[in-house]
Amino acid sequence: MEKILLIGTGPMAVDYASVLSAFSKVPTVIGRGETSAAVFEAKTGIKPILGGVEKYLDSNSCEGDLAIIATGTEALMPTLLQLVRSGVKKILIEKPAAISIEELLENSEKLMPFSDSVFIAYNRRFYASVIETIKLIEEDGGLRSMSFEFTEWAHRIEPLQKAPGVKENWFFANSTHVVDLAFFIAGKPKEWSCFSGSGAITWHAKTNFAGAGVTEKNVLFSYLSNWESAGRWSLELLTANRRIYLKPLEEILIQQKGSVNIEKHTFDDAMDKDFKPGLFKQVEAFFSAGNSSMISLKEHMAQSKDVFQKILN
Repeated sequence: MEKILLIGTGPMAVDYASVLSAFSKVPTVIGRGETSAAVFEAKTGIKPILGGVEKYLDSNSCEGDLAIIATGTEALMPTLLQLVRSGVKKILIEKPAAISIEELLENSEKLMPFSDSVFIAYNRRFYASVIETIKLIEEDGGLRSMSFEFTEWAHRIEPLQKAPGVKENWFFANSTHVVDLAFFIAGKPKEWSCFSGSGAITWHAKTNFAGAGVTEKNVLFSYLSNWESAGRWSLELLTANRRIYLKPLEEILIQQKGSVNIEKHTFDDAMDKDFKPGLFKQVEAFFSAGNSSMISLKEHMAQSKDVFQKILN
């Protein structure tokens, strides 16, 4: 019988367990730390198997199973490498699947045979606000232009206790949520220029970003982010009839052509209030076949090389 393996026992794993419960599925949960496992069990009622993936695989067959990897960023790639060799049929791994772009790409040859059965959990693609926005864009005959921002609050990030390498790769580990979403909606960049500069932040090489270009869908775009100034994550999407603001990403504000008023747009976001936003629809897509909103590991590796790396450099 097909099992669902849930790797990790932290807050993200708790969120996945909640969604899986809504699908009437009880995962086999594998963890390492006793403290986080106890918290996980208290919140979900599911007792994790301790000892980590390697110990579990020593005595259990995973042939044909599904797996969701929700470990800390530093453990994503090692866990993925262990699972792909175990015969697991399909894997959903938390973004960005590695601690750095370098770690992702240096393992590309090993992972390429499995890259179409591994999917990256960029859950913003499945926000109710994003699904509604795509409908609005289609109603207006398509997207004409777009701007986005991925400013991070460095003063909040600096005191966080993270594994070595996580904060140093914060753009890849966190900001790419916005970049991925922007180009998911507007199409991949076709012709563009990128600029980046360093600032006073010691734990991240680049802090100031700007760029502009045109996508494969002929959408003009620009972005601007400065981690040492004010700002937030946001998208602005312009059609022939209106400007659509996702600011914050969970909400929709609309400015109609010929008006200076910006009004809140109502839509059904009940699922994003019952569960972590985007997670229910993402897991639903993972269970289904051929969902075009999912990003495969193969696509993610290409995007990391062609888009994320270019923004950084």
